Amino acid sequence: MQDLIKKKPIYVPRPEHNLSRHNISQAALNVLYQLHKSGYQAFLVGGGVRDLLLGQIPKDFDIVTNALPEQIRKLFHSCRLIGRRFVLAHVRFNREIVEVATFRSAHIDGQSEGVVENGQIVRDNVYGSTVDDDAGRRDFTINAIYYNISDFSLLDYADGIKDLQFKVIRLIGNPVLRYQEDPVRMLRAARFAAKLGFTIEPETAEPIPKLANLLNNIPPARLFEEVLKLFLSGYAVESLKQLRKYGLFQQLFPQTAACLKNPIALKLIEQVMYDTDERIHNDKTVTPAFLLAALLWPPLLCELPDKPIKGVNLQEKLIETIQKLLARNSQQRVAIPRRITVPMQEIWLLQLRLTRQCKVKKKNLKLLEHPQFRAGYDFLLLRAKAGEKQTTEFADWWTDLLADGNIVTPPTTPKRLRRKKKQ
Repeated sequence: MQDLIKKKPIYVPRPEHNLSRHNISQAALNVLYQLHKSGYQAFLVGGGVRDLLLGQIPKDFDIVTNALPEQIRKLFHSCRLIGRRFVLAHVRFNREIVEVATFRSAHIDGQSEGVVENGQIVRDNVYGSTVDDDAGRRDFTINAIYYNISDFSLLDYADGIKDLQFKVIRLIGNPVLRYQEDPVRMLRAARFAAKLGFTIEPETAEPIPKLANLLNNIPPARLFEEVLKLFLSGYAVESLKQLRKYGLFQQLFPQTAACLKNPIALKLIEQVMYDTDERIHNDKTVTPAFLLAALLWPPLLCELPDKPIKGVNLQEKLIETIQKLLARNSQQRVAIPRRITVPMQEIWLLQLRLTRQCKVKKKNLKLLEHPQFRAGYDFLLLRAKAGEKQTTEFADWWTDLLADGNIVTPPTTPKRLRRKKKQ
């Protein structure tokens, strides 16, 4: 694929496009105007421009300028500089933070993305002097469209507007090189395709399955952030489809991927994605702990004994298995921080208590006071929806209890936690 960046971008004057300042946040406008007033170039770029052209509401607005980070900080009292890989300016207006970046430029060899260690760009501070320099560093054509605050025009450097019209995700430059520079671009391609309902252009898509294992070199903490973007932004169902289609899901959650041949495990994962999207679309809260507990539930079950072992406490065995699973996952793939693993473990451990016969009614009422009871109960409902054996009757019993407060004899405790056989 040839370099798509145009030496002379397509210029789209204000009357010929639908991007209006009325749809840009006041905070972003304040930054753009102040930079322009101070004699600097200032452009809105990336997802904000892309989403506005598509008639969507951007989550945030990114700005690029020829002002250096220290110069930006002098203009805004509420500005702070962040970043090791590339210094960015965060300008706060009340609760909104506007990210401002200095134009970037290509490195000496014209291809390198900077200093790379273990698949992650760690130093990227090569500043450019013009917006033309910056355009060459963008990843996808649809992210290389600039809104110029000086005359409200658009600058399209890679036919991004055309790709928006034809609903295409296309990398700028050679796909193999761009993925090798930063393997996370493969996840971004899948995420944009899922979010926008676009198709990944063939030359952009073709190398992904072959290069997916490059994600092994990405720090697990960075992959965790990408997982949140993929599954907690309202398009988890489509993200899962894209990841599985291109062999990316198994790079993020290899133990879970190995379990998906089991229809119940697959149903559970698909169901949690659907439920997560529904909650987001209905403006309800979602938590990473619940989603990740579901994602790692199938491999957790696979590591538990199929039958009770004499002299082995099931809860102790479950705790031991949980700790091993989380340690292995964090070291090798997605590093889940402790603030999330703690509630995950509580949700899993509650599954034993929610499916345990309680002859003393007070014990049932006491469990309602557990801080993670609701999450544990919802997780039990999820398991029942997926068709896990011996969960439906318990889910119904707790549902009845919560609905009208009637206390009845719980169902018989199952002899095992699950019926799953190892694949």
